[in-house]
Amino acid sequence: MSGIYIHIPFCKQACHYCDFHFSTTMGKKEAMVAALCKELELRESEFAYETVETIYFGGGTPSVLNTLEIEQIISSVYANYTVNDNPEITLEANPDDLSEEKIKALAASPINRLSIGIQSFYEEDLKLMNRAHNAAEASKCIEIATAYFENISIDLIYGMPNMSNERWLSNINKAISFGIPHISSYALTVEPKTALANFVKKGLVKPVDDAVAQEHFNILNETLTAAGFISYEISNFGKPGFYSKNNSAYWQQKKYIGIGPSAHSFDGHRRGWNINNNPKYIKAIEVGHLPMEVEVLTKTDRYNEYVMTGLRTIWGVSLTKIALDYGEKYKQYILLHSRKFLQEQLLFLDDETLLTTKKGKFLADGIAADLFMVNLS
Repeated sequence: MSGIYIHIPFCKQACHYCDFHFSTTMGKKEAMVAALCKELELRESEFAYETVETIYFGGGTPSVLNTLEIEQIISSVYANYTVNDNPEITLEANPDDLSEEKIKALAASPINRLSIGIQSFYEEDLKLMNRAHNAAEASKCIEIATAYFENISIDLIYGMPNMSNERWLSNINKAISFGIPHISSYALTVEPKTALANFVKKGLVKPVDDAVAQEHFNILNETLTAAGFISYEISNFGKPGFYSKNNSAYWQQKKYIGIGPSAHSFDGHRRGWNINNNPKYIKAIEVGHLPMEVEVLTKTDRYNEYVMTGLRTIWGVSLTKIALDYGEKYKQYILLHSRKFLQEQLLFLDDETLLTTKKGKFLADGIAADLFMVNLS
């Protein structure tokens, strides 16, 4: 099974922490939709022998599209690819776009999963992030959405300056109270060249405190686990039967095509990425050219990616898979370099599978980096 990711590069306004590719100018929206549909046509041969299991609208803010534009893109997928009988079709959406009328229209469309960018239920947090919605809209849109959609995920951000443990716990409990089956939660990061980075540099906003973020992470895990959620990936928590199929495919290294400016693609051995410029992307697609750079991954690259993604999940890193896919020397390498993390109880072995402990989960990316291979190809 494979997936299709569709990048919608438009936002009403720029969030202070965001470094994703987008434009706040909507003038080229119609031309962009046409280009997305044409790129889907141009790349159909890449999935000639694949069945599409997931279609994911990310961004940017996909909910700035109207329902007809969304359905136009989905129709192009069905016209050019083999899609399974019950695909997961997700739309990322912001609360300020989700009026009851819009939610009803989406529910009547092929969209069957919403991922709502709540980030916080507190006004001061939303203002700091420069979100386009307010706290009242955050709650209201979920109340309405749960009446029309069963499969809903929301995003929350932790580790924010001046966010106390009490406020963070209140955010989590508020999310739980709506009965939604999936929560994605990320630590605030200060990305270069963002407004937030500039505010921190000028002393207008406190720097992110890693110790506070780790404490918030522990509160998140304990509270959601007690509420029946499963932490199937470091940042993702789902009730049984409601794991994101799209995200799980990334972590399990399934094939996917990325459509739209800045979108990435992966076929198991190569990774590609489209140009991150809207006018140049549209112009190239209009003349039938794919504005994409491609990198062929070495065996070591693929091993490193597997270790990075595997340690973040409940599926862990299979030593048997490493030996079969990359060679016995890779298995011996990871066993040798994981020894100290096993001794420190940050990792543990369960029947030939390497997994993070509760203590090691927050440190998974750093641990993975120490297990990377750098001298074999």
